[in-house]
Amino acid sequence: MNERPGRQVRWQELTKSECFELLAHEHLGRVAVVDDRGPVVFPVNFVLDRHMVVFRTDAGTKLDTACRGSRVAFEIDGTDAAAHTGWSVLVRGEAVEVTDPAELARLRKLPLDPWAPGAKTHFVRILPAALTGRRISAPGGPFASGRRTTARAADGSRR
Repeated sequence: MNERPGRQVRWQELTKSECFELLAHEHLGRVAVVDDRGPVVFPVNFVLDRHMVVFRTDAGTKLDTACRGSRVAFEIDGTDAAAHTGWSVLVRGEAVEVTDPAELARLRKLPLDPWAPGAKTHFVRILPAALTGRRISAPGGPFASGRRTTARAADGSRR
């Protein structure tokens, strides 16, 4: 990183509840999967439902990944360029297609409207195995006090 002398960027681990709060208020994220050509990342509209990320999709790579019950990563972030601050939340877990008719009926009532074209008739849920988040700031920013908290992922590990 190219920093001027005396300029120190600070970071703070977010608590699990801070991560869920950020997930609950965002609606656009990125899901990372691995296909036959390697890792690939897709933007998706999502909703947080019962501490799980849910998104809609059509046939293709994301649905294939869910049908296999593959591990995925899901990320959201935010920045304030003027304040030199930012944050990110990372969910790692298993993607599964929701197929239960009663559960699908419930999910269809959630505020989940994809921006991309297509019917997006399939619902995919990410079952979280790990949840981590970080907030960063430059000197003088709102989190530059040096205060740091430690967050534990769902599996007990630290990021």
